[in-house]
Amino acid sequence: MDKQQKTKLIQLGLFVVTLITTTFAGAEWTIGKFLILGMTWDDFLFGFNFSIPFLFILTVHEFGHYFTARYHKINVSLPYYIPMWFGFIGMASIGTMGAFIRIKENISSRIKYFDVGVSGPIAGFIVALILMIYGFRSLPETEYIYEVHPEYEVFGENFEERMMGLDTILLKSDLNADRLGYEALPDTISTARKGSISFGDNILMSLGRNYFAPSDRYVPSSKELMHYPVLLAAYLAFFFTALNLLPMGQLDGGHVLFGLFGPKNHAIISRVLFTGFLFYAGLGWVTTADLVNTSLEGIGNFVISIAIYLLVVYVSAYSVFKEKRDRLLYATVMFVVQFFVASIFKVEGYTGWLLFSVLIGRFIGVDHPSVVDNSPLSTERKILGWVALVIFILCFSPQPLVIDGF
Repeated sequence: MDKQQKTKLIQLGLFVVTLITTTFAGAEWTIGKFLILGMTWDDFLFGFNFSIPFLFILTVHEFGHYFTARYHKINVSLPYYIPMWFGFIGMASIGTMGAFIRIKENISSRIKYFDVGVSGPIAGFIVALILMIYGFRSLPETEYIYEVHPEYEVFGENFEERMMGLDTILLKSDLNADRLGYEALPDTISTARKGSISFGDNILMSLGRNYFAPSDRYVPSSKELMHYPVLLAAYLAFFFTALNLLPMGQLDGGHVLFGLFGPKNHAIISRVLFTGFLFYAGLGWVTTADLVNTSLEGIGNFVISIAIYLLVVYVSAYSVFKEKRDRLLYATVMFVVQFFVASIFKVEGYTGWLLFSVLIGRFIGVDHPSVVDNSPLSTERKILGWVALVIFILCFSPQPLVIDGF
């Protein structure tokens, strides 16, 4: 067996393992059972309702890149899938960290970078959009949610509306249940709601709920989306599409930005957008509310929080500034402005984006590789580039994953 055959065998093996891990993950999300907590063979099979559409979207995305690269005669590998699953220790995941192709040579022109970068997200987006519409148009009967959450039946047919006041009850006391019209508040609901997970809506999911869902079915809210595998697959595909299309650095969106505006403008716009992204991510990390506890321990925690945040921003600025003192000044100014904005206007960002800020700023980079051929894009390509940026806006969710009580 030669090296090329071994590589293809590894790629096939990674795909098979990823199919298995995403199927486990799909069963965990939709059925609500971990492998170590009673998952059955039927539950595992049900997980294919998530893994097949999700991996199909991911595969279309990667082969969009692959075939475009081949069209431009760029030396490129077939996709490598990355399995990732924590269900064996009782932690939820989506079963994969995605996939990637290896480009084995330098890309010589701005046009080629643009074509390769834009093709994957648009191809995957089209499939995800179709699956989202199908998912809303084919919603199961309302009784389906009772099979997953039998405890919801205590609220009757309008359980979603009646449960909207539940968070208020949990923040105060279950004694308020009678006053708000609840005869009883089952412990199973109380416990589940305190740690419930919400998938933050984007524009497309909101449109799907309003225009494609049948009126005689229960339309899942952001808290129940995980129990509808096709919709969950579409939502996650939108999330990763938006993530790839972030118009900065060497992400697919960065290639689009580079193609549309050229190297000089890319360097400026990418830095501005990255700074805005990082600013939003850390907004509210520390505010004046954290100074309420004036004990020695409270002050110590306040100082530690500031130190951790400054370190995160400092590391994220690695590819923005070459000098250490510039990165330190950048982090300090960022923190001070965020602190006062969050404290005065009582606004919060989404700390989950800090991880991606570190990945982009430290490892991927906010700049774009130079090219030999800097010829501008054709009108058709420019239109396609702006379409890709619109897709980014439609798919982006400011708070994609929220865990109540954290």
